[in-house]
Amino acid sequence: MTEMVYGTVPVRDTEPVLPKWWRTVDRWTLTCILLLSCIGLLLGLAASPPLAAKNGFAPFHYVQRQAFFGGVAVVAMVLTSMMSPVLVRRLAILGFIGAFIALALLPVLGTDFGKGAVRWYSLGFASVQPSEFLKPVFVVTAAWMLAASQDVNGPPGRMWSFALCVTIVLMLAMQPDFGQACLVLFGWGVMYFVAGAPMLLLVGMAALVVLGGAFAYNNSEHFARRIDGFLSPDIDPRTQMGYATNAIQEGGLFGVGVGEGQVKWSLPDAHTDFIIAVAAEEYGLILVLAIIALYAIIVVRSLLRLMRERDPFIRLAGTGIACMFGVQAMINIGVAVRLLPAKGMTLPFVSYGGSSVIASAIGVGMLLAFTRTRPQGQLSELLGRGR
Repeated sequence: MTEMVYGTVPVRDTEPVLPKWWRTVDRWTLTCILLLSCIGLLLGLAASPPLAAKNGFAPFHYVQRQAFFGGVAVVAMVLTSMMSPVLVRRLAILGFIGAFIALALLPVLGTDFGKGAVRWYSLGFASVQPSEFLKPVFVVTAAWMLAASQDVNGPPGRMWSFALCVTIVLMLAMQPDFGQACLVLFGWGVMYFVAGAPMLLLVGMAALVVLGGAFAYNNSEHFARRIDGFLSPDIDPRTQMGYATNAIQEGGLFGVGVGEGQVKWSLPDAHTDFIIAVAAEEYGLILVLAIIALYAIIVVRSLLRLMRERDPFIRLAGTGIACMFGVQAMINIGVAVRLLPAKGMTLPFVSYGGSSVIASAIGVGMLLAFTRTRPQGQLSELLGRGR
């Protein structure tokens, strides 16, 4: 009788947070992420001692730091995955504002650590790379704008998100960091495509990317040197690409044995950008294929779960994060096997780097929050009723 007069009485969710999270989260994706983190520590044990010896540290100095950053990353990922999509969106917008300001101040306060590109803030005990944290929060912010533009009398979210994307790409290109710039542009393009962009516009954007690449080649010695090295039919065995190529060939199917690899003594970035070369040399093609399979499972499962989602914001944000995560892994592996020019991009959860692993964990935590099981009907059922 009370319900007839006053309406339905709302039912309060009394299920504890942890059991509810475990019941609704995608445990396959979570398991794959943890396995990648373990593989990263395993490869760090092989790749980092030569660098530690060169810099005067204890043999497992970088492994201990990677374990610490990995622990912080797992906590950040789990806490983020427990949030509601609304809370994720709000915090991501705040995070985007902070990361954008940090990126804008890099030319004034940043450092290049002798690598020729001003990408980091030095904190003394550690360094921070703002672009790593900017990627996931930009995707969520842009998805919010794109979703809002689909509402009746909604704001011009497509134009706003495009303007933000172009601004960020230009700021990254000025560092120069063309790899991260391409990744940001790709993430936005995927969301724009899912949001219903016309193919003609996407073709036009691809043409602009080609023109931008030609301009960068003619005006950036850093960019031109990497493209020329990639296009050259001969590989200088004394370059990073030469060492990585030789290591992959030596590894074969099962590798030369744990601790027996030599590439870690020659490559300065063996523990970061070229970690897959260490894996291929010591553990062979078997481990490389296992790593690729783990990334593929994460991306495919996430996209399949997002296909059932009604909320356009969740679909767009989740798709952008999943595709950006997968493409970053693909670029890192592609560079190591010389399918792509050198980009200076880490392998998520496997390469050494505090900014990379923590930012990747926050992004995957957002993805897990978006793909959690929620009480809603299938999207196909909703479309069926509308016929």
